[in-house]
Amino acid sequence: MTTLLKSATIIDTSSPYHKQTKDILITDGIITKIDDSITSKKEYQIVELDNLHVSNGWFDTSVSFGEPGYEERETLQHGVQVAAKSGFTDVAINPNTQPIVDNKSAVEFLINKVKGAATNIYPIGALTQQSKGVEMSEMYDMQQSGAIAFGDYNKPVSNDNLLKIALLYAQNFNALVLSFPKNNAIAGEGVANEGKNSTLLGLKGIPALAEEIQISRDLFLLEYTGGKLHIPTISTSKSVQLIKEAKKKGLDVTCSVAVHNLFLTDDELHGFDANKKVNPPLRTEQDRRTLIKGIKDGVIDMITTDHNPIDVEHKKVEFSTAKDGTIGLESAFGVLNTVLDIETIVKCLSDNPRKRFGLNNISIKENEKASLAIFNLNESYTFSEKNILSTSKNSVFLDKKLKGKVYGIYNNNQLILNS
Repeated sequence: MTTLLKSATIIDTSSPYHKQTKDILITDGIITKIDDSITSKKEYQIVELDNLHVSNGWFDTSVSFGEPGYEERETLQHGVQVAAKSGFTDVAINPNTQPIVDNKSAVEFLINKVKGAATNIYPIGALTQQSKGVEMSEMYDMQQSGAIAFGDYNKPVSNDNLLKIALLYAQNFNALVLSFPKNNAIAGEGVANEGKNSTLLGLKGIPALAEEIQISRDLFLLEYTGGKLHIPTISTSKSVQLIKEAKKKGLDVTCSVAVHNLFLTDDELHGFDANKKVNPPLRTEQDRRTLIKGIKDGVIDMITTDHNPIDVEHKKVEFSTAKDGTIGLESAFGVLNTVLDIETIVKCLSDNPRKRFGLNNISIKENEKASLAIFNLNESYTFSEKNILSTSKNSVFLDKKLKGKVYGIYNNNQLILNS
């Protein structure tokens, strides 16, 4: 099949066509020609859309779908369709299924279930058996079967020695270890950021210290062991500073931030809307600004949706008892496009995560594989339930004004567009 993208503005700092508007011809999944104007033929699949932009396909490093075990929240087949229509050519799947992804058979199940889809999935294996934080999982076997990193989703490793051993062991096969930044002893039964709003609302607070003391511990361990550490979804100003200092020391550490922590604060909690209950929690305006600065300064390496579908039975309940989590794939670009420039968005959604998680580098050049996110930078709208593609509807962004529309992707010789 031959596909022709007409008048597409290319966003790719590694491409000679960066910020240029070109026609792009793709044959059998390979970019065969990029020119000012390419004559179309009747057998071509033509893509001609308003304010058409393309970048390297986006890679989300923290996605939960549910299957196996929680298919009512999201199946793998439907989940990758949502990801594709949201601009993501690649997603890393968290191990928080039932059973937990802590062995090679579970990894192989995920990969085989959606083989041939337009969006690629890359399993993250659990760091510990059943994500219980007691014994290390079969990391090497999982890596051989396709796992790209190891971490217990949204569960901290409280055993210091276990994380130390994992960081040492992982170096034998160059594996990336993830450590969720939360000290449960300090966070206690908290459900919201500890501060003015939690006090006013009578909600038990999660101090910023719970995150920061865990990051400090992780960085001390990394300095001792060596190895590669990724800290997902940081949320406080002090966390940014700690990671900045660690990088200056030369430690091999990266971190991500969730989209919602760049856009929303704990001021959102006044309606006790359980969709606003996320982990880590929404923090203060000062934290939000520092996180954005951390991205611009290069301290924060990547942005994730931290997409986590939760069924209505676990969200339409009292705030304090609701499950943490928000969906985020379909709203990610519209949110980020309101707070960051497009080059930074692409760097944090594509270039940096690919490099860190060991995916192949891609570029929009002739004779390269076509792996493209396709979008419109300018369209503004209010995010509503009709914009939700996921099976679960637990979006923290409902009724928020966003800017930027995703048309879809081209990847694996497949064009997927929103209808």
